[in-house]
Amino acid sequence: MGGARLLIPKDGENVLYVHGVIYEAAKAMATDCEVELIKKSGDLDQKTIDDVKSHNPQYVGFDTFEVSTYLKLKKHLKGVRLKAQSKLVWDLRKVKDETEIQCMRKAAELADEGTKVAFETVVPGLREYELAAEMEHAMRRLGSEGVAFDTIVASGICSAFPHGGCTDRKIESGDLVVLDLGSTYKHYRTDLTRTIVMGKPSTKQIKIHQIVKKAQEKAFQGTYERAKASDVDLTARRIIEDEGHGEHFVHGLGHGIGLEVHEPPTLNPESKDILKTGNVVTIEPGIYMVGFGGVRIEDTVLVQKEKAERLTKTPYELTIK
Repeated sequence: MGGARLLIPKDGENVLYVHGVIYEAAKAMATDCEVELIKKSGDLDQKTIDDVKSHNPQYVGFDTFEVSTYLKLKKHLKGVRLKAQSKLVWDLRKVKDETEIQCMRKAAELADEGTKVAFETVVPGLREYELAAEMEHAMRRLGSEGVAFDTIVASGICSAFPHGGCTDRKIESGDLVVLDLGSTYKHYRTDLTRTIVMGKPSTKQIKIHQIVKKAQEKAFQGTYERAKASDVDLTARRIIEDEGHGEHFVHGLGHGIGLEVHEPPTLNPESKDILKTGNVVTIEPGIYMVGFGGVRIEDTVLVQKEKAERLTKTPYELTIK
């Protein structure tokens, strides 16, 4: 909603400081806190300092501050120890409750609908940004609050760029086309990628797609409570490496998702995360061959005790027309 700062004292009422543009909305929507209007930008730090002092704390934990704000608080809160507590906040956000999961289910449904429209709409000669517009319109029309991130439609040799963006390039027959999109529902996000070919795919395109699909499926099967995130990544990575494409898988297997598109836990070779029931993560292996093209397959996945659940359910067909 755009709150400027939230103060959570050990004793007493929580206070949400907001600027005038969202003050009335915050009063109507925010719960478990007092909403206080900050009239000028310069008042926020001073108000925080005054309110913190009124509680006479020995230390104050904080999530994220600009350096200038941190230095100001440190200067004026004499005898108060400031301690970064970002991990505490992220640990709370890692595990989604049932209300959050239902929002993410809905967001996943909307992303599925956007991809369905892409499959129905794409034709040779259509520009990447035109296809992106069709997907985004479909999600918006059905209830998405907006895109979770900038939609990617990367075709031809541009599909070899993991974050290939969305340009004025015309999609051509025989192109690999990576479609990466996400919707937002009640502030919760989802992330979905499918790769298709316009027209008849080549033997090489089919083979690469099969490898990525196998890697994604095996990693999905290994996603459950108490699994090491690094082991889930390794499952997919070994399949791709065994097929001779290790150097072409250039990113981690996935990431947590929720109020932001990238959250803990992280699925990559260096991750120390252990998966828990209620984590929502992406599983998105890819093979990217510069000068040829790329394939990525991604689902948003709910971690459960014995097995995971795919929240995004779009089919994986390589050829759609």
